[in-house]
Amino acid sequence: MKEEFYTQTRWLNWINKVKESNFKLTEPDEKNSGAVFIYIMDDVVLACLKVIARCEREIITPEEAVTEISAIKEIVFQENESLGEDADLMLESLKTSLAAVFVSCQRYITGDFDRDSPLEELVQEAVASEQKEDLDKAFDLLSQIGSRVIGGETLPEIGDLPYCMTAELLDGIDAISAAMLGDNSYKEDDGTGYSEGDEA
Repeated sequence: MKEEFYTQTRWLNWINKVKESNFKLTEPDEKNSGAVFIYIMDDVVLACLKVIARCEREIITPEEAVTEISAIKEIVFQENESLGEDADLMLESLKTSLAAVFVSCQRYITGDFDRDSPLEELVQEAVASEQKEDLDKAFDLLSQIGSRVIGGETLPEIGDLPYCMTAELLDGIDAISAAMLGDNSYKEDDGTGYSEGDEA
């Protein structure tokens, strides 16, 4: 039976949890309703890391792994009904962060990234590229940083960045780093395990 690393049902369960949270940007988050977006990020990142772990154990080929990451991306980037203006904004921000995760994973699998430049320099170049409105170059650089974080390098301390695409993409890369430092059971998981989000 083919492994399923992420499913449409799983994603829709998360969307329902966002809907139930009644998230509002303008209100104090006393109910911690914004936490659901962090849980979604972690869940998707772990699914991607499971794909990579399966590839590194030669259970699936690199080509299959790239296809699996694309399948997860397709689920995440599907159009959803509006969840309310504030929740929609947060979800779009989350998807931007996850875009960096997906491309970082695919580049890591194929080995298509700069292995030598200091990560601090790549971050600075990405920020400078976005300031020049060269968003494609900024995204390219950040996905290379993400690939190296997956390879075991430490994301450098960035300091405070203004709210921008680079900051959102770095959030995704930071989520990769955090997931790899946390519970590493994903390395042995068979790809069919369920965590929070499947219970909705």
